[in-house]
Amino acid sequence: MKKQKVIFICIHNSARSQMAEAYLKHFTCNKFAVYSAGLEPGTLNPTVVEAMKLEGIDISGNKTNSVEEFIDGHIKFDFVITVCDETSAELCPYFPGQGERLHWGFKDPSAIAGNSGDKLKQTVVIRNEIKERIKKFLEEL
Repeated sequence: MKKQKVIFICIHNSARSQMAEAYLKHFTCNKFAVYSAGLEPGTLNPTVVEAMKLEGIDISGNKTNSVEEFIDGHIKFDFVITVCDETSAELCPYFPGQGERLHWGFKDPSAIAGNSGDKLKQTVVIRNEIKERIKKFLEEL
């Protein structure tokens, strides 16, 4: 059986797409080929790293990737999933090629204001939303 290929895309590849990638890998024991990328790759969000660590998932060694690395078509994705928050006027990047297109809108943890405790608390809420959406995705397959 061939591994299904999934890419999660957002703006900076520093938070939401990283969490989605990590959860899909975690829940499927790497039975999927999973990637994540951003339109303007930034640096990994330390609050997201901390929130995932609370789940026992270490993403601290992950790097952020640009969608440009995947646009040439060398990987044929089965699913292209955008995770940006269009309700906050975020524009999700266009990704050419084949594959089923899905959009899951999540608030951007990088946009959370407040002290580090407030940021972590709100990031955990977003993390849990992403975790539940990944579980639902797997149930629907």
